[in-house]
Amino acid sequence: SGGQQQRLSLALALVGRPELVFLDEPTAGLDAQSRLAVWDLIAALRRDGVSVVLTTHLMDEAEALADRVVIIDHGAVVAEGSVSELTGTAEPRISVRTAGVLDLDPLAGRLAPLGATVTAGRPDRFAVTGSTAPAVLTAVTAEAERQGITVTSLTVDQRSLESVFLDITGREIRA
Repeated sequence: SGGQQQRLSLALALVGRPELVFLDEPTAGLDAQSRLAVWDLIAALRRDGVSVVLTTHLMDEAEALADRVVIIDHGAVVAEGSVSELTGTAEPRISVRTAGVLDLDPLAGRLAPLGATVTAGRPDRFAVTGSTAPAVLTAVTAEAERQGITVTSLTVDQRSLESVFLDITGREIRA
């Protein structure tokens, strides 16, 4: 199976206790338990002083394992730094879902003085960026109430490496 091949490749990479290991998608094709076992192995290697260069498409994996992250898009380095450096520079975001279509122009007018902007998504979804202050949350709910639209979900997003990756590479999360 693919998982067995991945485990064999990993075992071969570690023969002879190298000082530097390159791992290309080491958890691809693994089940959740095997994936966590590989994560534990990588953490143990790092504790033993082995340098690990890891390529992955799984941002949670990079977030959990990496000291430094390099984001590559279309073959070019577009960002690099520690996970905290990359996620710390990300603009805060509020994701909002409504039970109807909210006219965003009046909301944009309310948000501008608060340092926040609104971005349309689907007709019943939009995002607010720039600030997650209580006054911004109040402005969103007050404008929805003024328009007679029910807010069904309002989430202050924790900026993950995945959301930063999507922001940097110009791709939006598609729901």
